[in-house]
Amino acid sequence: MELDTYLSLDATDMAQLVKNREIKSKELLQLSIDQLEKVNPSLNAVVRHRKEKVLQETESPLNYDAPFMGVPILLKNISQALRNEPLTSGSRLLTSNTAKQDSNFVQRIRQAGFHFIGHTNTPEFGLKNISEPELYGPTRNPWNMEYSPGGSSGGAAAAIASGIVPIAGASDGGGSIRIPASFTGLFGLKPTRGRTPVGPGVGRQWQGASIDFVLSRSVRDSAALLDMLQVIQPEAAFQTPLFMDGYKHTLDQPFVRTLKIGFTTESPVGTPVSEEAIKAVEKTVKWLEKQGHHVEEVDNGVDGVQLMRDYYLMNSGEIASLVNQLERGLGRAITSDDVEIETWLLNIAGQSVTAAEYSASLTSWDIAAAKMAKLHQTYDFYVTPATAYTAPKIGELTHTPTDQQILREKISRVGKQEQQELIYEMFLPSLTYTPYTQLANLTGQPAMSLPVHQSIGGLPLGVQVMSAKGEEHRLLQLAYQIEQSDLWVGMNGNPFFERTVETSKTK
Repeated sequence: MELDTYLSLDATDMAQLVKNREIKSKELLQLSIDQLEKVNPSLNAVVRHRKEKVLQETESPLNYDAPFMGVPILLKNISQALRNEPLTSGSRLLTSNTAKQDSNFVQRIRQAGFHFIGHTNTPEFGLKNISEPELYGPTRNPWNMEYSPGGSSGGAAAAIASGIVPIAGASDGGGSIRIPASFTGLFGLKPTRGRTPVGPGVGRQWQGASIDFVLSRSVRDSAALLDMLQVIQPEAAFQTPLFMDGYKHTLDQPFVRTLKIGFTTESPVGTPVSEEAIKAVEKTVKWLEKQGHHVEEVDNGVDGVQLMRDYYLMNSGEIASLVNQLERGLGRAITSDDVEIETWLLNIAGQSVTAAEYSASLTSWDIAAAKMAKLHQTYDFYVTPATAYTAPKIGELTHTPTDQQILREKISRVGKQEQQELIYEMFLPSLTYTPYTQLANLTGQPAMSLPVHQSIGGLPLGVQVMSAKGEEHRLLQLAYQIEQSDLWVGMNGNPFFERTVETSKTK
């Protein structure tokens, strides 16, 4: 198989070729490795590879009944652990950390037949919407190397958008699947809270805000992975009923009635929104209206600013807890020199958060969830920009050493209310780029980013669609319809695919 052909295939295509004995798994993996060696020195998408190991694994008997036997995949360097292999979460503190066992998520991916090429870049502890950890350096956007692919699943997005793999493990605690999908022209679905595996030993993951899934180029790949990953996990804190009809099976089924769809382009935190993001929503709305659906602008009634303040308070408590855990493991105190500025400020602020304040912040999530549940009694979908702007430039959202020193000094001398305000101010430049995605994490709803727009400057920008809890099948149905239309941009215009990209309209 030629590399151009490899780049044109999604994971479903690759799996079928292996199953039909038209190509050997080892050949597919070698093509993935060849592309990795070709593009990763400039992109820095993959921080650790296992080239030799994965090729050796093909020497063992293959299970051709596994739906994705022989297909290459990358995992995210946080929570997606491979037994006896490093997992650093993008942090200098964990450079010697080795996973004691596969995560439950990885176990299910392995059972599906995938072969693991390595781990992708992520910001320290997944805390940012860009992937520029001090430990590994920045990941670059395949569409334009001067720009970021986003975060925290930025390495995964860059690896797919450069053709290393057709699909990659990702996670989403505040938009970390949908943000890089928007910035790199991919399809990004965040499933309902409790839908996919967690742990072992981790039942909540940011109190349910964070969920592991994948990024992909095709809707059918994400649907097939959701079929395989959905689970009722006894030890998990959150459960959602299994969808028994099968996500992939329902993709091409039409909606049985006209849909009522709400939309907005207003930032939930009052920050500016680019004309490109507004255009992306407007053309999506027009397309939906042409399909016969009723679409109207709507205010969801959620106090977005307060919700983000409560989100950052949760982050503070979680990071303070993590730092305490790391200190016990290391047998020493962790200092500001050990971690990046975001981790340090959240840790300091989190030490002042009371149990009552933490509990109250979670209550606000439930209030927002109730408001969104009421909205979805009227509206089948809620449409917003996925991001307010196209991707930021590399370094644009990374604090300078001088700014970091000012923040360290300030956090140590102000009270706890001022500390939380400082956290908000620290993240505000990043939040301005990505104010829409956190809502679905805190309410537990499914949401997706669709690659439907390309800016005048040639960068992609996605549109987000949310639905009620448990309604991933309806999101995927809509995504599949849009994928067959001229609205879908995908990899068109991506320099890594300009000779080989083919839309999946005939698939």
